[in-house]
Amino acid sequence: MRNLAEFLRDAWQLAKPYFTQSNERLFACGMLATVIALRLVLVGAEVVLSFWNNAFFTSLQEKDWDSFISLLLTWKVTADGWILPGFCGVAVGYIIIAVYRIYLTQWLQIRWRRWMTTRFLDDWLSDRAYYRISLIPPHDERRGIGTENPDQRIAEDLRAFIGDGVEGVRGILFLGIDLLSTIVSLFSFIAILWSLSGPMTILGVSIPGYMVWVALVYAIIGTVLTHLVGRPLAMLNFRKQRVEADFRFALVRMRENTEGIALYGGEAEEQRGLLARFEALAANWWQLMRRYKYLTALTAGYGQIASIFPIVVAAPRFFAGEITLGALTQTAGAFGQVQGALSWFVDSYTTIAAWRATVERLATFQRAITTARAAADEGVHLQSGSGEGYELRGATLALPSGEALLQDADVALRPGEPVIVTGRSGSGKSTLFRALAGIWPFGRGEVRRPAGRTLFLPQRPYIPLGTLRHVVTYPAPVTAHSDAELHDALAAVGLDRLAAQLDDEENWAQHLSGGEQQRLALARALLARPDWLFLDEATASLDPEAEAALYALLRQRLPETTIVSIAHRPAVAGFHERHLVFERGPEGPGRLVDRAAQLA
Repeated sequence: MRNLAEFLRDAWQLAKPYFTQSNERLFACGMLATVIALRLVLVGAEVVLSFWNNAFFTSLQEKDWDSFISLLLTWKVTADGWILPGFCGVAVGYIIIAVYRIYLTQWLQIRWRRWMTTRFLDDWLSDRAYYRISLIPPHDERRGIGTENPDQRIAEDLRAFIGDGVEGVRGILFLGIDLLSTIVSLFSFIAILWSLSGPMTILGVSIPGYMVWVALVYAIIGTVLTHLVGRPLAMLNFRKQRVEADFRFALVRMRENTEGIALYGGEAEEQRGLLARFEALAANWWQLMRRYKYLTALTAGYGQIASIFPIVVAAPRFFAGEITLGALTQTAGAFGQVQGALSWFVDSYTTIAAWRATVERLATFQRAITTARAAADEGVHLQSGSGEGYELRGATLALPSGEALLQDADVALRPGEPVIVTGRSGSGKSTLFRALAGIWPFGRGEVRRPAGRTLFLPQRPYIPLGTLRHVVTYPAPVTAHSDAELHDALAAVGLDRLAAQLDDEENWAQHLSGGEQQRLALARALLARPDWLFLDEATASLDPEAEAALYALLRQRLPETTIVSIAHRPAVAGFHERHLVFERGPEGPGRLVDRAAQLA
C-alpha cells in the first residue's frame, strides 16, 4: 500500500467533485453542514449531561430530594447561576436530533452515491474506456492500466466509500463527521477534565490538570500498539475484496454457461476451479482472522482498562474529601471522553483499514479510466470520409501485447460491392473489423467512414437484459418499431415462435441457443436497414442450408445494403462479389490480398 499522504490525496480527489462540481453541490454542501451541525449539537448535549451527571450524583450523596426531582423532570439553577435542564427534556431532544441526524445522513449518502455512480459510469463508458481496459491485463503498465472486476468497483466499492447507513457500512461520511465531532468533543472535555483534575505533586513538582496528561499518555500507548498490530490489515482487506470478487465472478460465469458445462461434463473441473478460488479467499480470511484476533485482544483490553482507570486515578482525591461523588463521576466521564477522543484511531482502526482498501481500489479504477480515455486517440482513427465507401489507409494493427497483425495496409470497400474476408483462424480478421468499426485501440492508421448507417454483427451476439422487445430492437429504443415490424422480422429469420413473447422478460442469453441468438441479431439488421452491414461469422452457429437462406434473405430484404462478411464456408462466397484474404505466416505481420470471389 502507498503512504498516508497519497491515500489521503486519493480520498480527497474522490470526495471533492460532488461538493464542488456537481449540479447538486448546493444541496450537498447544505445537507453536509446540517448533518455536521446536528452531530455537534449532540456533542453539546453530552457536555450538558456531564454537568447534569455531577449535579445529579451530588444530590444523591447529599440526599437532596428537591434537586433530585428537578434534575429528573424540570430544571435546576446551580450555585453559579447556570440552568441545568432536566433529564427528560435532554433525552427527548437528544433522541429527536439523533434520529434526524441518521435520516439526513442516509439521504445524503444515497444522493452522493447516485451522483458518483453516474459519474463513474459516464467516464467508464466514454471514449470506450471500458473496452480498452478489458483488453489490458490488470498490471500491464506498458500498455496502460487495467483493472479486474469493474462491476464490483462501481457497485460495492462506491457504496463502501460513501457508506451505507441502512446496513451499517461505515464510509467517508461516518469517518469524517465522527472525526470532526471527536475533535470538538476532545477540546470541550479537556477543559472540563482540566478544571476537575486539580494538581498532582510528583517528586516535588506540581503538575496541573494531571488527568489530562494521564489520558494523553494512555491514548498514545494504545495508538502506537494498535498501529503496530493492525498495520497489515489494509493490504489484507484490499486482497479480500479482490478474491471475493473473483469467486463471485466465477460463479456468475458458471451460471451463464450451464449448458456448455453440462455438455462437456465439466462439473468436476468447474468445482475444482471454484474451490481453488474459494481457497484463495479462505487463505486470506485466515490471515485476517489472526490479525483481527491480535487487534481485538489489544483493543478489548485497552477498553476494559479505560472503563475503570480514571476512577482509580481520581479515587485518592475522593477519599481525601477533596471532591464529591458527583465530581468523581464527572471526572471519570470527562476522562472517558478525552481518552476516547484521543483513542479515536484505536477504536476506528479496523474501519479505516477496510475503507483504505476501498479508496485504493476506486483510485486505481479512476486512474485506469483516465489512462484509457487519454489513449482514446491511439489506434486506428475513425474519420468521416468524403467518398461513398470505406477506406483503410496506412493501417497497422497490433495485439495488446504489441505483436503486429497487419502493417501499413490500404483497403477500399466500395458501396454496392459485397465483400467476403477469409483467412486462417487467429490471423486477425476480427481485429480488422474492429478497426473498421473504430474501436480497436492498438495500432495506427486511419479509417474513412462514409455517411450513412453502419451495423456490425459479431459472431457472439450481445443479448442485453430486459424484454424480448428490447433485445430485438437493441440498441434502438423499444418504441422505434411497431409490433407488426417486429413480428415480420422474427418470422423472416425463423423465430416466429417468439413473436408472442415480446414483452416477456427472461434471461434471453440463456433461453436462446447460439443459432437462435444469431438469427435474432439478423432480425436486428432487417429492422435497422443499415447502409453497411459487417458480419463477423455472424451465421457460424447455423447449418449451411440455414446460413445460405439467411444470406439470400439479407440480399432480398436489404438490396441497398453493402454486406462485408468474415466467413469460412464456401456457400457464403456466392453472395459476395469480392474476396479479401488475410494472409499471415507464423512470424511477422500479415497482409490483405484481393482474390476472385471464391474460397481457397
